[in-house]
Amino acid sequence: MSVKRPNQDALESISDYYGFDLSPEALEEFESAIAASMAVYDRLDELPDELLPVKYPRACVGHRPVGADNPVNGWSWKCSVPGAGEGPLSGRTVAIKDNIAVAGIPMLNGSPIMEGYVPREDATVVTRLLDAGAHIIGKTAVPAFCFDGGGCTGYPEPQPVNPHNAEHLPGASSSGSGAVVANKEVDMALGGDQGGSIRLPASWCGCYGLKGTHGLVPYTGIFPIEITLDHVGPMARTAEDCARMLEVIAGADGLDPRQYDVQTARYTEALSESLDGVRIGVLREGFGIPGASESDVDAAVREAVSVLERAGATASEVSVPMHADGLAIWSAIAFEGATELMVRGDAYGTNWRGHYSTDLMDFYGRARRARGRDYSDTVKVTVLAGHYMSEEYNRHYYGKAQNLSRRLRAEYDRVLAQYDLLLLPTTAMKAVRCPADRSLGSILAGALGNLQNTAAFDVTGHPAMSVPVGLSGGLPVGMMLVGRRWEEATVLRAAHAYQVAAG
Repeated sequence: MSVKRPNQDALESISDYYGFDLSPEALEEFESAIAASMAVYDRLDELPDELLPVKYPRACVGHRPVGADNPVNGWSWKCSVPGAGEGPLSGRTVAIKDNIAVAGIPMLNGSPIMEGYVPREDATVVTRLLDAGAHIIGKTAVPAFCFDGGGCTGYPEPQPVNPHNAEHLPGASSSGSGAVVANKEVDMALGGDQGGSIRLPASWCGCYGLKGTHGLVPYTGIFPIEITLDHVGPMARTAEDCARMLEVIAGADGLDPRQYDVQTARYTEALSESLDGVRIGVLREGFGIPGASESDVDAAVREAVSVLERAGATASEVSVPMHADGLAIWSAIAFEGATELMVRGDAYGTNWRGHYSTDLMDFYGRARRARGRDYSDTVKVTVLAGHYMSEEYNRHYYGKAQNLSRRLRAEYDRVLAQYDLLLLPTTAMKAVRCPADRSLGSILAGALGNLQNTAAFDVTGHPAMSVPVGLSGGLPVGMMLVGRRWEEATVLRAAHAYQVAAG
């Protein structure tokens, strides 16, 4: 196949965008020079691409479930992909978040823009789960392009509902994963986390969800949002199952630029019912957040501290004033970074080494240009703000936010030098009601109103886990445990000890 050469009109448009001020005569010269240089692309077309392996046959490519086959609307697709005959996850059913590639199984990523896309590769985490004997039984529903912390912008309808009360949101963007795990439709699930999207649905649906240290689990083969924020990790009904799943999926794959100096551990071996010697810092700024915190949530999480103390931990209140600025730092990174990578970069962008899923880039790049109107309101707000800030302020605020992220990390690390864990509510509030209307204000309030405590730890890359600590008014409350980088074992140990002590 020959690559289409640009004509003078196309080059003139590009010239105007960059302010080159090329004359028609100059454009004619450049047209000829560029056409000659593009022979290299013709040669690239002749070379076979590199693909991620697909090691296990699909027993059934499945169907899109409806009605009684999808009681809390948590599934986007049901299928059957059995893994190895033996392994640490043998006999366990697993659900895969629908922004993660499973070869031969449709991937919507919560948007009609992606309707018709079927990956030809298995993401690294999918292969690792299958190698461990897991049985993948479906893909779980997500809000549009996973840019929604509540779970109200997805496609198709009906969207996931909270398994405890269908009038409330499940939390997002791993909304389907949280819903089907909590509803006991699957043993465990993969979630993704850029602003809290493993921990948010874990908190609102009442299950366990762990975002490991940034880069611990390879993101290869997963639709990204922003490279410095992207995380993927386990969700389950027990801390032990999260540990077992993390043990399988963690570790470098040599293909993901998010990974460097990755440190893993035998997480299941670290589980203990005793927390003797573990020091917990109860983060003052995570409680009593003006306009967000609910008193019953704060009270339930503080009561959980006493349970951890009975298990052997010591706890004291600590302060990280900059925690209150975490959401602002995250927002600047997410708005501009997601606009550049997730949208303008056709999901992969440039300037990093690793694996590029070129079939996804081809499909999505064409689809988004043809169907931009079908982006959700959350994505449209992000792109309008992100593009404006990049163009008007020369990416200054993106750069400053990344610089401030190092200071924020250092502030948490300062406290974590004295304490083994930080503790705070996962979400300041219980699950909110589904928006009563589809106005922009209602959608944004439902989708982006619960990130106050979670987003900061995507910025700093610390491991963070949501642990269910009971119900209030029939809705779950989540406690978040945050550890030092690469010390997921301590986080999981505390979560397991709490689960045992709380009964």
